[in-house]
Amino acid sequence: MTIYFIKRLLEMIPTIIGITLISFFIIHLAPGKPTDILAELNPKITPEAREKLEKYYGLDKPIIVQYGIWLKRIGKLDFGESFSTDKRPVWDKIKERLPITILINVLSMILVLIIAIPIGVSSATHQYSLYDKITTVGVFIGFAIPTFWFALLLMILFGVYLDWLPISGLKSLNYENISTSGKIWDIASHLILPVFLEAFGGLAGLSRYMRSNMLEVIRSDYITTARAKGLSERVVIYKHAMRNALLPVITILGLSVPGLIGGSVIFETIFAIPGMGQLFFMSVMTRDYPLIMGILTIGAILTLAGNLLSDIGYAVADPRIRTR
Repeated sequence: MTIYFIKRLLEMIPTIIGITLISFFIIHLAPGKPTDILAELNPKITPEAREKLEKYYGLDKPIIVQYGIWLKRIGKLDFGESFSTDKRPVWDKIKERLPITILINVLSMILVLIIAIPIGVSSATHQYSLYDKITTVGVFIGFAIPTFWFALLLMILFGVYLDWLPISGLKSLNYENISTSGKIWDIASHLILPVFLEAFGGLAGLSRYMRSNMLEVIRSDYITTARAKGLSERVVIYKHAMRNALLPVITILGLSVPGLIGGSVIFETIFAIPGMGQLFFMSVMTRDYPLIMGILTIGAILTLAGNLLSDIGYAVADPRIRTR
């Protein structure tokens, strides 16, 4: 198992380099430069001053040279300084917001697993029943509804009409003046809608995958043999069938990490949550290249880490994979 883990870990290095190379070239293909933003704020700026700014930021060098300088800096775990007016280190900006994004994604993933797997298993074991038909219709509705539009509806319902949940930010204005238990509930109430909506899309897909996998597994010969041996239906389903049905689901969970991170941009912008998604949106709008690359790199690492966890989970569920 250790050799398998080290092998997968080493395979991540060239993948990260390839992702950063493509990302670096793509963001430079976008129209405009960071100096354009500064020039718009000062219409009296001269072409000579603009050239000095480009030289100061290193934008006068060829793109491949800029990437080489950036990659050399990354090798020292230095993401550089932001192009924004505060000139703060990129890593300082990211580490302030990274825990919030990870928290929302982890909570939404847990919510998906807790709800989707039981729904998929029960739908498969009660195929064509009323329960199966209701969950199927519900899943199709979940696929069809645009999550950003659904988010606005829930904000209007629970935040405006019912006034049950806050719809903006991560803390209330009086956060410092409330008790410890009140602070915990305050943060939790702010996270309810974002976590639910983050999990909404994955919930629909994962429950269908689980259902189809279970239907295939429970028709296998070894399940028939297990029943013929006199094992209870609960043992047959949850000990023998579900473990094998989880193998494709584990892979899907690893591949869903990029979607969760990408979805953070939408939800954190809608709910004004100070996470990586909101920071990424602002960095793109201001063409802050170092900050964009820093966030993309961290996102790539988190994505590959999710795939690595998926591989490890696959190996735990299926010992044959460990020898590959």
